[in-house]
Amino acid sequence: MGNCIAGKRRTHGGYDAFMPTNVNGEADGQRLPGRGMGKKGRGTLQSMIRVGSLVFKAEPFGTHAGSRSPDETTQGDIDNATEKRTKLEQHKASTYDHVHQIVNIGIECYHRNSSSGKDECATENAKQLSGKVGLINMGNTCFMNSSLQCLSNTIPLTDYFLGYDYRSEINHENFLGTRGALSTSFAELIKHLWLGSERCYRPEDFKTKLEQFAPQFRGYEQQDAHELLAFLLDGIHEDLNRVKKRPYIEEKDCDGTNDEGDSILAWSNYLLRNRSIIVDMFQGQLRNTMTCRNRAKVSTDGTFGCGHCNVKFDPFMYLSLPISSNCRTLDDCLQLYCEEELLDGDEKWYCPKCESHVEATKKIDLWMLPPILIIHLKRFKFSSTGQRSKIDTPIGYSLNDWDLSNLKKSSGGSYPLYELYAVSHHRGNVGFGHYTAHAKNRFDGKWYDFNDSHVIDAFKENLGYDPSAYCLFYNRVERISNANGDVRTNTIIRRQSTNRPELWPHLQRSKVNEWKSVRSDNFVWKEGDDQGS
Repeated sequence: MGNCIAGKRRTHGGYDAFMPTNVNGEADGQRLPGRGMGKKGRGTLQSMIRVGSLVFKAEPFGTHAGSRSPDETTQGDIDNATEKRTKLEQHKASTYDHVHQIVNIGIECYHRNSSSGKDECATENAKQLSGKVGLINMGNTCFMNSSLQCLSNTIPLTDYFLGYDYRSEINHENFLGTRGALSTSFAELIKHLWLGSERCYRPEDFKTKLEQFAPQFRGYEQQDAHELLAFLLDGIHEDLNRVKKRPYIEEKDCDGTNDEGDSILAWSNYLLRNRSIIVDMFQGQLRNTMTCRNRAKVSTDGTFGCGHCNVKFDPFMYLSLPISSNCRTLDDCLQLYCEEELLDGDEKWYCPKCESHVEATKKIDLWMLPPILIIHLKRFKFSSTGQRSKIDTPIGYSLNDWDLSNLKKSSGGSYPLYELYAVSHHRGNVGFGHYTAHAKNRFDGKWYDFNDSHVIDAFKENLGYDPSAYCLFYNRVERISNANGDVRTNTIIRRQSTNRPELWPHLQRSKVNEWKSVRSDNFVWKEGDDQGS
């Protein structure tokens, strides 16, 4: 295809990986393509570079067929390239939208080039495997395979590792991460799942890198899929944290009188220490309210307590929801999660006004929801004697148009309407169980059943109510109108930056003035708050 010329591929273990380039058109750390190889070799290498660089880098001169050579470049060409680079860099600092389009085209081009010399049927068969490659069970690793298939079908995340120069964001100074080892291994795995020519892949290298970051996953004992998800996303965040030096931030105690402003300030402070693709995609904000219920004091309204209230706004990467005997749907579980809870006995809270540990109420509210929402159902529990058991209660969940506006308490941000795209299942009991996954394919829109190395069509009718759903993955749907009035839906990932508050989930572009009204007069940007970071 004409949009996919002037690229390079590097071979890794039997497949060709997307490879980013520098602004001169050279592969980072590599020679220019085509030296020492025939025309066919040059054609093969010059196929995929646009996937890794078109949106974010100036187009090198002389890359399109029929264009002038560098010796024939005019000042007009230079001016045009400079203008294009400026626009692309501005785009980098806002969203990742165009990466999705580039990767869609790139995957098709990749399979077309990898099937060069073969018939159209071979090309189509290769493309049909995209996102439908199984993962070999290496011995009780179904928990990992299920989680990885769900993350692979988290399209914005896959787009990032296939079509964005993620290597440029690796934080080599962060001792909390793996200095890029885990993220690079995850990227290689994603390439196998979307660009591989085999029906299944053995994720041995990925497991080795994961064990180095999280030693609890060493060996081949059955583990928890949700725990794997939590550690993996945290590890990728630390690897790709765009903050090189984390400043000390003192937490501010809030009293509930200015929640909208306080939540924005809390998010601003959080971004001073944490900015990554994981924050951009998966992280939202909860409101945690503690209220004194000291029985030695009575408030003016007749309730116990001194009247002191403490509010904090905490980030979250997933919601772990309880299940009771009355829960029938995901909304029931969310309502239970947000119910007010009395803390007494050993759980008493220290009230700074009473200067003692007192009974208190704790209330958690959904404040700001992320573009990608992960729901973890707490199906495993421990008894008072320490015995572990499983809750097999069937829970109903929405596949489309899951509206959370009645539970989201902030008045800011995007409308919380979600669509399901993946589910991690656990079937069986605590001692003998098995993990599988369902996921919706980006190309054909069909649901597939991922059972380790086996991938088959799934019936949509079997989704939406079952006792095995363990982790559910939702895309937030935003409706966008173009100049013609046509409406389309999209999941927009806004790149979080300390100096671009109009992209924060609370404000978006139209509410930037609210930030000016709530920040303190002596607030200054911290060192390292560079544009687009």
